[in-house]
Amino acid sequence: MKIGIVCYPTFGGSGVVATELGKALAEKGHQVHFITYSPPVRLDFLSGNLFYHEVSVSDYPLFEYPPYELVLSSKLVDVVKYEKLDLLHVHYAIPHASAAYMAKQILASQGINVPFITTLHGTDITLVGKDPSFEPVITFAINQSDAVTAVSESLKHDTYKNFPNVKKEVKVIPNFICLEEYSFERNKCQKKMYAPYGERILIHVSNFRKVKRVEDVLRVFDKVRKQVPSKLILVGDGPERGNIEKLCRELDTCKDIKSLGKIVNPEQILAIADLFLLTSETESFGLAALEAMASKVPVISTNTGGLPEVNVHGFSGYMSNVGDIDDMAKNAIVILKDDAVLNRFKENAYKQASKFDIAEILPMYEELYKEVIGMA
Repeated sequence: MKIGIVCYPTFGGSGVVATELGKALAEKGHQVHFITYSPPVRLDFLSGNLFYHEVSVSDYPLFEYPPYELVLSSKLVDVVKYEKLDLLHVHYAIPHASAAYMAKQILASQGINVPFITTLHGTDITLVGKDPSFEPVITFAINQSDAVTAVSESLKHDTYKNFPNVKKEVKVIPNFICLEEYSFERNKCQKKMYAPYGERILIHVSNFRKVKRVEDVLRVFDKVRKQVPSKLILVGDGPERGNIEKLCRELDTCKDIKSLGKIVNPEQILAIADLFLLTSETESFGLAALEAMASKVPVISTNTGGLPEVNVHGFSGYMSNVGDIDDMAKNAIVILKDDAVLNRFKENAYKQASKFDIAEILPMYEELYKEVIGMA
């Protein structure tokens, strides 16, 4: 198959999943064309089956905001026509689904029929989608898609709840990881750099938006370190960075916290961690938690959104209510204070992650592609 993939090329979960999906499809022999405004951060190579098409937006003085959706639609028309694509797979509803619909109509007027699949990832439904000004367009684009997927049952439920006029069937295909990419041996020398006296290492990875509640991560860590000698590694960056640095000074924890900024491939740093903290107000799936579990790192998380579908309470980690830092700290200490308990949770986390290996998920997408192409 010849597949066009549209995604945001950033560090966010939707872009990561879309890129890893494309790479896996290419390895299976499919021809994959990424169509976006810059190379996806996880697209670290181009093979004979992987292609990248840049969407260039001109900065005209007339426009306060460049018309990306229109330019993307035109680029989709061009790539579909000249690369003879079988279908388009767009990740994130805004504005990719509406752009794909426009491209499909333009191509239909020229006698070319190309179906498109829309994958919903989270904030396009649970955050941005709640803005009433977006509702008619998102509803229309979802209903006009040839197929729609969501990354969790929770997100599927939220889609129907937030967009009551959506009539299209939403199929759940969960996010995934390539398990073999997380098989790093624990590097004792590297771990000693962060924990020179054998302290436990806690880690948090996110885009540091308010919804991630990174301040709760610091407060949980502060309670844990008073019971179990620990260090905290923060991976990522974003608008809450300044508040985090301020809180770190207030709690006097800065000497025990290392901020590494954005990392394209976090697997190596996850490999030296003992516990992952995810204190989000909402998560459509929790890809960061899954990546940690694939690295044999148990997870302390909230119980919101799709997280209960990923993190099994008492098995791969523990879950708490949003904002309950006392319970999160208590659960973290239970895991960290005893080597045998920690090792059991590490093995269980890996077992849970194996259910989401790409080998299990990729066939679901391939089957959907064949079904949609057959309907076209």
